Amino acid sequence: MGAVSFFADVAGEMIAPILPLFITVTLGASPSAVGLVDGSAELAASLFRAVGGWWSDRVGKRKPTVVFGYGLSALAKPGLALAFSWPGVLLARFIDRTGKGLRGSARDALIAASVEKEHWGKAFGLHRAMDTAGAVTGPLVALWLLDDFGLSYREVFAVAAIPAFVSVAVLALFVREAHEAAPASAPPDVSPFPNERPPLPARFWRFLAVYGLFALGNSSDSFILLKARHEGMSPGLIIVAYVLFNLVNASLAPALGRRADKAGRRRTVAAGLAVYALCYAGFAAAGAGLLWPLFALYGLHAALVEGSLRAVVSEFSIEGNRGTAHGVFQAVIGVLMFTASVLAGALWTKISPAAPFWFGAACAAGSSVSLFLVSGDQAERVNTSRCGRP
Repeated sequence: MGAVSFFADVAGEMIAPILPLFITVTLGASPSAVGLVDGSAELAASLFRAVGGWWSDRVGKRKPTVVFGYGLSALAKPGLALAFSWPGVLLARFIDRTGKGLRGSARDALIAASVEKEHWGKAFGLHRAMDTAGAVTGPLVALWLLDDFGLSYREVFAVAAIPAFVSVAVLALFVREAHEAAPASAPPDVSPFPNERPPLPARFWRFLAVYGLFALGNSSDSFILLKARHEGMSPGLIIVAYVLFNLVNASLAPALGRRADKAGRRRTVAAGLAVYALCYAGFAAAGAGLLWPLFALYGLHAALVEGSLRAVVSEFSIEGNRGTAHGVFQAVIGVLMFTASVLAGALWTKISPAAPFWFGAACAAGSSVSLFLVSGDQAERVNTSRCGRP
């Protein structure tokens, strides 16, 4: 699954750093359109995560949903090359992110079923590292195609379909279904919920509420790229800065995932949100001279949060509802991030380019403090065989 995500992210990240420039420069749209496109696309991804996770729980198989999702995203890549207005970009991104949503929860549940619970942080950290290695490679390939071959943005979008279809081939040929063994304390034929999926526990909903505060200020990464452009960075340097962010993320994610298994996964997420708050405050106040260290700091935030977050959600579920748990969590967070991106575009346009970053920093700081206060990491580290039981 790490290899699958590597090729898929090569394709996706060939597009990501140049898409805001394509929308604002080539198509002549405003930053508000960037926020609407990215927010709507991520909303679609999050809502369909709930569908994909629920369906994979219902049929008892993860791989078919994952294959369909990756295939749909691959088919959508050439659509960007055919977009001649920002609504056309929105349609292509909607299809792309729908595929991402359908596969995401089922994929995370498949990974969780393939690894012992005490190693979930390490496993998700490794997966994120390989995923992010693709995010390092993709922008470099895009820069190479733009600078050395003189390709246009549209042509780069078309070429991105190649690694996307490679990821589907690797998935179809080499990834097999995995199922968790039933806990020793519960015989396989005994279930307290014989006629329905077991409900998600209260601590899942508490964690979702606290993390949701952060999501309300977590606008699209496109605004960081627009900020760099606003401060005078050239398109080529923006791509390099984006690579720096992903390189820091990829290089630190495995070690931080292993550390989270020992030190506490929720505490690791809280630390990552604190770094995010510091980073966004820096983007709000800093000039061009501090952009490079801020992109690196943003990579540290991602390495701390992304793998540990998925491990926490896996803890708060069992095999019978794990896809649903990931889907519900990501759906709610996606709605909030859609709101965050639309709001960021309005704040940028109506107030100042710094306003969305101040707002995001405040939301992240509040969520981080709340997680530190209610993390309960001592219980989190006790007897992992009970983790995730309702």
